[in-house]
Amino acid sequence: MERLPGEGGSAAIPRGWLVYSGTGQPRDGLRLLDELPPPPPWRDFDGGPVLPPPPEDLPELRRRLGDAIRRSPDEQEILAINAALCLRRPLLVTGPPGVGKSTLAYQVSRELRLGPVLRWPVNSRSTLRSGLYDYDAVARVQDARLKGVEPQVGEYVQLGPLGTALLPHELPRVLLIDEFDKCDADLANDLLDVLEEGGFLIRELFRARAREPESTVYTADREGTALVREGWVGCRAFPFIVITSNGEREFSPAFLRRCIRLEMAQPGEERLAELVGAHFADRSTPHQDRVIREFLAYRRHSPVAADQLLNALHLVINGNADPDDRSWQRILDVVLRRLDEAGAG
Repeated sequence: MERLPGEGGSAAIPRGWLVYSGTGQPRDGLRLLDELPPPPPWRDFDGGPVLPPPPEDLPELRRRLGDAIRRSPDEQEILAINAALCLRRPLLVTGPPGVGKSTLAYQVSRELRLGPVLRWPVNSRSTLRSGLYDYDAVARVQDARLKGVEPQVGEYVQLGPLGTALLPHELPRVLLIDEFDKCDADLANDLLDVLEEGGFLIRELFRARAREPESTVYTADREGTALVREGWVGCRAFPFIVITSNGEREFSPAFLRRCIRLEMAQPGEERLAELVGAHFADRSTPHQDRVIREFLAYRRHSPVAADQLLNALHLVINGNADPDDRSWQRILDVVLRRLDEAGAG
């Protein structure tokens, strides 16, 4: 048995589960194919020939996470993430706004070197189709009239974030489905079949398979394309899917049983200090402890988010604010406004 990094208690996880350690550090010399346990037989997919891995998007990871400083691992977080990775199941993360739910996807991507995070921001108009792919039939008809020939169907298909995540890569892609509780009531149940099958059919390509058995389509990656055979998109490695929810609605038992669930609490003083250190390094030293204490004092009386702390520190650092001057408090009062409607008015 291998103890969780940084844990002094009795909690332990079998070594085979410790694919993700939660330290915040990219793993050098990582061979994830060798370390990741095989999937359960019912989650083993064969979506076709393996596609080349996507390149790492280090600037985006640094923008989202700051510098790769060492974090204090959280036991429940590590258990849930490793369970989702090993069981090839989505991770449903719930908690108040601003606690770092979306950040988990980027942390896993950086540590395990899984490439750019695909992001699907959900709202009340989102449908399963919008996450899978888009087909521009109007543009195809217009081009046919202009060129006098029938264009290839694949030229007018673009995979969405979910569709791109389900392409046959050797290692799992990371997909963030953000603010899922904003979706229409049917979307969670519509997702079930795709999550179970690990793939989906592009009907426009399937209908054209006699004359176009193979089609090159665009993906959600920047300038990305992929080859689709007979309209079927299927994964080999099931993607690591992080679904975030602010807990504003309930999901059906059928949806919940297909997910690994993680409830995130508000970050404490130690985790806030790590967040500040990742984004500001030594520049925050003169102000960090006091601003964090002020932030925690605000949070005891009203809902505020961790990114508001970063905003306050950025203004304090760049404005050379004096903690004993009234301007300090005025900055905090402006930036650390309540997140609920009553306090924002």
